Amino acid sequence: MKILVTNDDGIYSPGLSSLAKVASQYGEVIVMAPDIEQSSMGQAITSGKPITYKKSPIHFEGIEAYRVAGTPADCVALGLHLFEGIDLVLSGINIGANLGNSAWHSGTLSAARQAVLFGVRGIALSISIGKDEPDFKMLEPFTKNALDEVVHENELKLLNINFPQHPDGEILWTSQSVRQYDGKILANKDPMGREHFWFTVTPLEPEEKESDRWAVKQGKTSITPMVLNLTDQKFLNQKCQEQE
Repeated sequence: MKILVTNDDGIYSPGLSSLAKVASQYGEVIVMAPDIEQSSMGQAITSGKPITYKKSPIHFEGIEAYRVAGTPADCVALGLHLFEGIDLVLSGINIGANLGNSAWHSGTLSAARQAVLFGVRGIALSISIGKDEPDFKMLEPFTKNALDEVVHENELKLLNINFPQHPDGEILWTSQSVRQYDGKILANKDPMGREHFWFTVTPLEPEEKESDRWAVKQGKTSITPMVLNLTDQKFLNQKCQEQE
């Protein structure tokens, strides 16, 4: 198996090297990650200028690795172009959960989605954070267990995997939480007195049982199968029936 590993936290992220290490147990691994952090870039691609890449400045224990002057989606597109026979794209491990509505802006999940758009399986992996930094050495066996669950399932094209900060070892298949969020713009001033703004969201409703947010809150590893088709099929079917 030939695996492309990327992320949105950038080439220097410890989560990236941890994922590459675990992925190497399944086959040949190539790393292509952004040269700087690209969090919350979503499905953005670079179209107004060329995309360039260089060998990684850090060592990945014998794994071929490159840094890309582009977005997570760029990394996947470029990697699939440069290297033939990629069977799987893994994105992460993101420092911070990608649950519920964050699926829309997550660069981590968008990299996996970009792979599926090119006809290759894509799996995004993220870990919740608290006051302390994630312990990726501790997380490696949980990462292996989650990938064991899905890596050979060819039918599952796009998956979103989320770990709690301290996993209890149980894996749950979940749905995406779609409860309402409150998007807010918070105004502040920098030390020079210049106004700046932060965008933040807060859940307005408790998480649905058996959803991704619910599972991670219970200390479980969440695996959510996802699709690319955004069509409201129920509404479309209704309209088609009206037209008949």
